[in-house]
Amino acid sequence: MQLHDVWFVLIAVLWIGYFFLEGFDFGVGVLTKLLARNRTEKRVLINTIGPVWDGNEVWLLTAGGATFAAFPEWYATLFSGFYLPLLLILICLIIRGVAFEYRHKRPEDRWQTNWEHAIFWTSLIPAFLWGVAFANIVRGVKIDQDMEYVGNFFDLLNVYSILGGLVTLTLFTFHGAVFTSLKTVGDIRDRSRKLAMQLGVVTAVLALAFLIWTQVSRGDGWSLVAMLVAVLALVGALGFTFRGREGWAFALSGITIAAAVAMLFLTLFPNVMPSSLNDAWNLTVTNASSSAYTLKIMTWCAVVATPVVLLYQAWTYWVFRKRIGTQHIVDVH
Repeated sequence: MQLHDVWFVLIAVLWIGYFFLEGFDFGVGVLTKLLARNRTEKRVLINTIGPVWDGNEVWLLTAGGATFAAFPEWYATLFSGFYLPLLLILICLIIRGVAFEYRHKRPEDRWQTNWEHAIFWTSLIPAFLWGVAFANIVRGVKIDQDMEYVGNFFDLLNVYSILGGLVTLTLFTFHGAVFTSLKTVGDIRDRSRKLAMQLGVVTAVLALAFLIWTQVSRGDGWSLVAMLVAVLALVGALGFTFRGREGWAFALSGITIAAAVAMLFLTLFPNVMPSSLNDAWNLTVTNASSSAYTLKIMTWCAVVATPVVLLYQAWTYWVFRKRIGTQHIVDVH
């Protein structure tokens, strides 16, 4: 295995980590409208992800930076072709971070309501758009012989990509509901578990359709294995949710996300962005990568820095591991 193959795998791992972690806090953001009945319950939901949401986004920054350094042609084509959806995701992430920090700065009801609306929409929109983006990457987009995207925004809106967006939206929301049941106590825990069951059924239908479509159109033996792992893990997550075993349910819902994302990358390899115009114009791990020397330097940097980041993030989750409920919310008024 050459270094550009190694970095393709590492970038896949970074995206898996991002969707596993950011997936549940996107889901919790959506649940502030679907699950919470009052402002106190919204504060409970937001507090479950308050210490970790910004650390989860580090995985996105690292994935983007690694793509830029290891596969500059992939980065350039991706960010020019997907400019509008990625810009919208970026705007949502900025507003979402501001909303978490500013929501409690003033006591007025209208002030807090507006920021709570912002948390909901800036969680829902990226959760949907990430699925649209990755579905288009797997499906193939209009790339010419100069490795440039020659399509337009509406070319990205097709049945397959919209289905992919619905899958990530429902899967992340299900993941968030399981996380909420794991992190809360009392009535909100019971309701989140019931909602997770309902969301899980919808997710299973959509995900099965999307994964089978992907496997039939671009899959191989390895992607089939990943698909089966994703399906079995999702069924297991539903089973453990029904039994009230939130820890196992959360682990399996995370495995579902990991296996589904791994399947998408397995269907891509050795391509990084297929061309829908001509297979000869595909961006591959070979023609889109940086020099061997650049990849070597990046590898040494990753070996040194990655364990430190993982240990710090694991420590953060350990410190904030306890459950919370409405009884833990202090009335600021």
